[in-house]
Amino acid sequence: MGVLFKNHSKVFSSEKEVEWWNAVINSINDGILVIDRQGLVKLINPEYTRITGVSSEILGKPLREYHPSAQLPDTLEDKKCRIGVYRKTENREYMVDMAPIIVNDEVIGAVSVCKSLTEVHRFSQELKKQSEKLKQLERQMGSLYEAKYTFEQIIGKHTGLKGVFYAAENVTESDLPILITGESGTGKELFSQAIHNKSDRKDQPFISVNCTAIHSTLLESELFGYGEGAFTNVKKCVKAGLFEIANHGTIFLDEICNMSYDLQAKLLKVLQERKIRRVGEMIERDIDVRVIAATHRDLHHLVNKNQFFRPLFDRLNVIRLQIPPLRERTEDIPDLVYSLIQSAITHSPTDSSMYTIDEQTLRFLQSYEWSGNVRELKNVINYAF
Repeated sequence: MGVLFKNHSKVFSSEKEVEWWNAVINSINDGILVIDRQGLVKLINPEYTRITGVSSEILGKPLREYHPSAQLPDTLEDKKCRIGVYRKTENREYMVDMAPIIVNDEVIGAVSVCKSLTEVHRFSQELKKQSEKLKQLERQMGSLYEAKYTFEQIIGKHTGLKGVFYAAENVTESDLPILITGESGTGKELFSQAIHNKSDRKDQPFISVNCTAIHSTLLESELFGYGEGAFTNVKKCVKAGLFEIANHGTIFLDEICNMSYDLQAKLLKVLQERKIRRVGEMIERDIDVRVIAATHRDLHHLVNKNQFFRPLFDRLNVIRLQIPPLRERTEDIPDLVYSLIQSAITHSPTDSSMYTIDEQTLRFLQSYEWSGNVRELKNVINYAF
């Protein structure tokens, strides 16, 4: 931290300049003391007096006479900076930084800058507090992009979902895209999360995107991000897309059938080249993301009607999981009901022993059509509570 001045024939042109520099030094919130090459104190500001108790009476006197253990004169000799030197005099504690003052490669003095240890402690505590807030925010952000479900939590893997479960477990280590089809409420996202959590990507982000919930004009910028000037009157705004955020992880595109035809073509390019380009930018960015898509509609039928991009369908349809509706696996309903009851009890403030369900009710639930599948069954159980 050497203080280096250019060589001027005249340092101060007038007394006003001297007053101006003194005002600058006195307004600084750190304590400052300056000695010349002989070790005489040439300058001391009020903040130095407040922090150390050393008054301006020391001006013009050798620093070592007042403070025999002072290290600032050593800086004159070895030209070395000293950072964070701890000092304690009577009931005062402070930290000091020291540096030589150099003009034309010659040491003409040295400067000491100090800060009260109370202030250092306060800054340290504030830094610690902000660091904890940052860690908490990182944890919260991480939980937003975290897959919660595993294969162990899937009910019906030994009965109605046995075939789907077997196929899903066997594609976890592949990087190929997956297409999950099935009616709404059958658990397509549950399977996508379970696949992610059993893959090598389990410690990386899992991002779920509902292609129906985001307007088609905004979906591209949400997926791929945007650069400066991508939108009118938004000159400095830059945003990373969900594909970038999901890098090295998995992105789940729910109801991909509702994605616009043009965007489907761009998605195909991303799958083929493993690169994305933000809206409004020319630069391409490498990505490593596994894509799992889902739909409740017959994509093959949509392709024949030119409502879905055939090359994208072919790319997604390599690995396909068809989840049967609940009415086709009624043997799973009792286990689902008991699981949903336990979940409801967990969030209920009342005594859990009062909750039960009889065989007649279970048989009725098994005979019902369940057009909304497991989601509808869950709503019915919650309503019963």
